[in-house]
Amino acid sequence: MDYDKTDMPRGYDRGRNYSAAQLERWISIISQSVRGLATPTILDLGCGTGRYSTALAQHLGARVIASDPSQKMLAQARSKRDPRVTYIRARGEFLPIRDKLVDMVFMSMVFHHFNDRIQVLQECHRVLRKRGFVCLRAGTVEQIENYAYVPFFPQTRPLLQRTLDSRGFIEATFRDRGFDLDRHQLVPSEAAQNWHAYAERLGYRADSILVQLSDRDFDGGLEAVRRHAATAPRDQPVVELIDFFVFRSA
Repeated sequence: MDYDKTDMPRGYDRGRNYSAAQLERWISIISQSVRGLATPTILDLGCGTGRYSTALAQHLGARVIASDPSQKMLAQARSKRDPRVTYIRARGEFLPIRDKLVDMVFMSMVFHHFNDRIQVLQECHRVLRKRGFVCLRAGTVEQIENYAYVPFFPQTRPLLQRTLDSRGFIEATFRDRGFDLDRHQLVPSEAAQNWHAYAERLGYRADSILVQLSDRDFDGGLEAVRRHAATAPRDQPVVELIDFFVFRSA
């Protein structure tokens, strides 16, 4: 998807942002791969609006190179103004980064967007130091029914089936390009503190699947979520299972 041809970047943070506690939880999980390094260098590949870029820099004392092909996304990211983060406009298939520079490549919900995954992994291999890591947050076809909006937007099922990869495909693709699977886990991730907040976030339509729906289908699904939110407990968080992979460069 070409985000520069949409209005998604403007409302992306409001539609996809985390609570401070949830972001800290993810950073804690990610940081296990660079534990012990005083000042790791991390490539946030497909950084979007930089919500992880600044958090990785602040929580890990890291130098972060944040890369994205979207000029609009990078404009939102640069507004966060962290001196430890360098933003570059580039596709994952062609990174203007010298060999063996980074300790970890981090990708969040972006792997399925790449046009040439093989070339992306070759670039990851090139820029990683010896035995470096790739940490990958990903949606997979196995988890489609666990995504909170799917029951309310049934038209998203075929879109997700066509768009997302299977866990097996992801693992095999990395293995074939010289990466060993270090670990995989399903991480319960809070999408919103309650259904009312979730409905509000969905209203920004900051999702590459939801933006493909017709206005009629989107409005109908959003109204169904709002009806559900009206009767759901206010202290009931909306939780989804997210696949998290860690691969080590072989």
